[in-house]
Amino acid sequence: MRMGWRGALGLVLSAALLTYTLRDVDFGHVWNVLRTSNLWLFLLSAATATALFPIRAWRWRYILEPVAPKLPLGVLFRATAVGMMINNTVPARAGEVARAYAVSREASGVGFGAAVASLAIDRICDAVVIVLILLAAMAAPGFPGAATLAGQPVSRVIGGVTAIAIVLLLALGAVAAYPTRALRLFDRAIRPISPVLADRGGTLLSSFAKGLGALRSPRLVALVFFWTVVHWLVGCLSFYVAFRAVGIAAPFSAAMFLQSVIALGVAAPSSPGFFGVFEFFAREGLALYGVSQNDAVSWALGYHILAFIPITVIGAWYFTRLGMHLRDIGRAAPGGA
Repeated sequence: MRMGWRGALGLVLSAALLTYTLRDVDFGHVWNVLRTSNLWLFLLSAATATALFPIRAWRWRYILEPVAPKLPLGVLFRATAVGMMINNTVPARAGEVARAYAVSREASGVGFGAAVASLAIDRICDAVVIVLILLAAMAAPGFPGAATLAGQPVSRVIGGVTAIAIVLLLALGAVAAYPTRALRLFDRAIRPISPVLADRGGTLLSSFAKGLGALRSPRLVALVFFWTVVHWLVGCLSFYVAFRAVGIAAPFSAAMFLQSVIALGVAAPSSPGFFGVFEFFAREGLALYGVSQNDAVSWALGYHILAFIPITVIGAWYFTRLGMHLRDIGRAAPGGA
């Protein structure tokens, strides 16, 4: 797969943020914190972080139910693990394309366009719940009222993300509710420019609209949001356990706040595995709770590396077992050769 300008930008941004984050760090202190940390709690934290992916796969089952009812959890977990492994090792956030490609290969009846649409629901639900968890953390006792993050008021960050999530959710809901009208508007706009593109794009949009079927069912919407909340609260728990592993006495609400901030932060272009971006937002977020830069970086490096390894190994194993190749994922991506 070609890196492209987005991959290059991500590498540059990650390198700049990592350099900025580590510039005044006492690495002797960091090593001492990690050396004397509670290994069992760190391993428990990593295991909890890895448990997020079966939960994400289970939620995905409900999103895809209108397209392919009762998909086996194993199929969805393998695709989820492959996607995360690709995100951890390949630039330009190619993991989502890999995830859609993997499930469309294994699950009969799930086209690539429908799989991509299901992941759009997946990500927007994530954004909504992350904002709700962030608001809950900010309402907890002890949160500084005039908090800033990377020089910006936290309230401004939340407002921007909320607005984007609502607009995208409404747009997807409109396509899900009126697929024929959406196809007609697309055809009218594109056909005068390129009939070939109108035909191909119309086929893809039709498959995409089919993948949004979960938005037409109140029951499925409720189930998807329920499992989204479970997913992110388990993630908060993994952060909190890692706090205890390195001796950080921050409350559970700090784990809620920090996970939300990092989840929003890694939406920016970054290196594979989100290195640099993760550490920067971990340092900035923990600073609000009085955690020193050295302790915050110690936590960030320890947690990030331990959480990175299991799902990357699992994903690589499934990638090999499924006979997948990066060139195939590159062809599946929009604009791929």
